Amino acid sequence: MNLDKSQKRISKRVKRGFHGYPMISIHYFGPNQALATKVEVGFIEQENAEPMLETFNSDTDIRQDETVQTTIIKIIDRVDAKTVTLEQSVGVLIT
Repeated sequence: MNLDKSQKRISKRVKRGFHGYPMISIHYFGPNQALATKVEVGFIEQENAEPMLETFNSDTDIRQDETVQTTIIKIIDRVDAKTVTLEQSVGVLIT
């Protein structure tokens, strides 16, 4: 799957809003708005459950990494997520 298609599919799922569980949360981290070098993908099966996290790192903008974006789509599809959320933290890098 190409990068543009992956980003559009993620964006479309985020715009749908909350539709229940299971839920996927995508959280980008980076030193500034133009560069995200880390992404955490959290899977929450039901309300009040602890999220299971998958983390990806990159030296370049991870939002432009086709492999990572395609992997996020595959995670969303595999767990049949009803809700997808997206957050970005600027100036925060969790190691």
